Amino acid sequence: MISKTEIPPSKRLLRTLNGEAVWPPPMWLMRQAGRFLPEFRAMRARADFLTRCMTPDIATELTLQPIRRFGMDGAILFSDILILPWAMGQSLEFVEGTGPVLGAIRSEADLAKLDPARIAEVTAPVLETLSRLNGILNGPDDIGVAKAGATTLLGFTGSPFTVACYMVEGGGSREFAITRTMAFSEPALFDRLMALLTEQTATYLCAQIEAGAEAVMLFDSWAGLLSPAEFRKHVIAPTRQIVQTIKARYPSVRVIGFPRLGGVMVAEYARETGVDVLALDTGADFATVRSMVPEHVALQGNLDPVAVLAGGEAMRREALAVRNAGRGRAHVFNLGHGVLPQTPVEHVADLVKTVRETEL
Repeated sequence: MISKTEIPPSKRLLRTLNGEAVWPPPMWLMRQAGRFLPEFRAMRARADFLTRCMTPDIATELTLQPIRRFGMDGAILFSDILILPWAMGQSLEFVEGTGPVLGAIRSEADLAKLDPARIAEVTAPVLETLSRLNGILNGPDDIGVAKAGATTLLGFTGSPFTVACYMVEGGGSREFAITRTMAFSEPALFDRLMALLTEQTATYLCAQIEAGAEAVMLFDSWAGLLSPAEFRKHVIAPTRQIVQTIKARYPSVRVIGFPRLGGVMVAEYARETGVDVLALDTGADFATVRSMVPEHVALQGNLDPVAVLAGGEAMRREALAVRNAGRGRAHVFNLGHGVLPQTPVEHVADLVKTVRETEL
């Protein structure tokens, strides 16, 4: 594991995660391994989603595809935020056109069926993927246009609240009303689920770090659904506990937090959770958030994915505005959410060139 004082100059992302203002900023994109890549679509035809996540040969290849093509500064593990509940025994199926379908957790009896003792064995292939990726990325050979030893390996999980949303709802939703109702009407049950997820998320991230992840990210995609009081209880408090657990074991490993659509609450999130990096969603005004967040917290984001879909001069203008807003601050260039599947590959290539090569 690389300590702060041992970070090679080539590891631009890792330097930034450790608080250094690198120019131009390092970049990677959420969902950079995805359906917009023809090589990903070819691999997708060979196996279903869970099989791809749980087969190290496939998951390694999918993680590396955008690194070979674009030379991204970060390689994020190809996996899913719902691997953790699935590993505990909750049924999970990814249905084309629908998304994830789970056996909903609605009672104490449902919760009692979850078995965290299964996690280590079930997720062993994920950890094997990380180990392989660490060896490849930090090995002697270049990976496509990416230079050897230059790419930072990122692990990740979903944050407890967002994962609980899918577990309780039984799938995706716009409002996750069933989940939020449980938090109000059956607080003891919901708190037990959140406590389980908080503990196991921290343990799983530590296992990812042990396997080779150089930094980790917490995706709280549905944090913005909560009132300030519920945000503090179900987003800030669990994240703080997870970060404390990680830092107790791996003090030099950096944690990125993504409280999507958190609005003004992201400033409190940055101050109170202990995350090293605050990832911003599309709707966050970069300059405003920058002024609200402590200087020691790096920022990540936050170009609109639709701008990349549109491409051209509009995309380049928006990208440079985001890039330049972060100048002088530790800033990781990224999107405000994931790359859209219909995005032309050449638009992403143009984005990378714009961020890296355009003069201020």
